[in-house]
Amino acid sequence: MVDQPQYLTPEGLQNLEKRLKHLKETRRAEVAERLRQAMEEGGDLSENAEYEDAKNEQAFVEGEIARLEDIISKARIIEDTDGVKDMVIVGARVTLVEKGTKEQEIYHLVGSAEANPSDGKISTESPLGKALMGAKVGQKVTVKAPDGDLVFTVKAIE
Repeated sequence: MVDQPQYLTPEGLQNLEKRLKHLKETRRAEVAERLRQAMEEGGDLSENAEYEDAKNEQAFVEGEIARLEDIISKARIIEDTDGVKDMVIVGARVTLVEKGTKEQEIYHLVGSAEANPSDGKISTESPLGKALMGAKVGQKVTVKAPDGDLVFTVKAIE
């Protein structure tokens, strides 16, 4: 299986690198200290809830470090899309109107590692992101949803 590239904006890459640095330089040491203190309490470690909790946190931190390193190693920076306004591509900001409404919605298409729908950043791998890729201004795109199809009209691409 070929590893998929992780599309990131320059800002998204910077945020992931910052989080990775925090995990490696701060959280790792904090968890190690918790483990040390729990072990000093003595007794049977299998019955020590603080030790078990610290071990679980250590596993989470190490897993997150590995996940972030993997994403960063496969990162492809989304280039400035100023020149491409005729078609939706990774990195585009798209203005949409859902059928039956007049309200405009603006979404920034990003890679899955950076997606955050509450901030208007949707993954190119999401149903809406997939439907939008390659769309042009004025085109209607349909997204399959549990409650039925949603139809959006592309109003602008930036």
